[in-house]
Amino acid sequence: MNLQTIKVACSNCNLRELCMPMGLKPEELDRIDQMVAVRRKVKRGTTLFRNGEVFTSLYAIRTGFFKTSIASEDGRDQVTGFQMAGEIIGLDGIVNDHHTCDAVALEDAEVCVMPFDQIETLSREVTALQHHMHKIMSREIVREHGVMLLLGSMRAEERLAAFLLNLVQRLHARGFSQSELILRMTREEIGSYLGLKLETVSRTFSKFVEDGIVEVKQRHVRIIDTDGLRRIVTPQMPS
Repeated sequence: MNLQTIKVACSNCNLRELCMPMGLKPEELDRIDQMVAVRRKVKRGTTLFRNGEVFTSLYAIRTGFFKTSIASEDGRDQVTGFQMAGEIIGLDGIVNDHHTCDAVALEDAEVCVMPFDQIETLSREVTALQHHMHKIMSREIVREHGVMLLLGSMRAEERLAAFLLNLVQRLHARGFSQSELILRMTREEIGSYLGLKLETVSRTFSKFVEDGIVEVKQRHVRIIDTDGLRRIVTPQMPS
């Protein structure tokens, strides 16, 4: 991987409001700028970190898309999440100073490297940063609860609908369309994440197309009926 040491300047980054606390004083922003002084390019298909690797840093995704996965006992990869620009990855390493999953770039990507020892030191002095880190960790817990609900009680259609709605909502927060997206992951990876077989994912996509809810052209998805997707996830109670 190409490691570039250049000034990042969080203060001028258009993703700042997504991965950095708001309302910082100029001198606090400057200190964070100094901490996040390295960007790292990650080519599509290569890993940012691996399971078992020593944990040293958190990574703010500047551009690109990642998946995190763990190897199951039978050797298959179990996808545990998809991460995009403005999100922080690497939190799994905090608990025992080693990463517990692999993070793989699904397209050419760039991350800002944030050494964790420096984050801890700065968090003690900049309370907004400490609060922000707690929010990020809490969001991760909430996300995991959502995945457990998805896998534990939802039918295939509900799982895929919830996945698409979540993905388009996160992309919209980054300035993208509310109704169109390009899937950076394969159908197989979606199935692994949602606990569904590849054929089930493909069949469910086809049903959504037949029902006029989405249009699908290879990896390009256009949501025609957002309310229809929402109704699948939360069916209306009979009156």
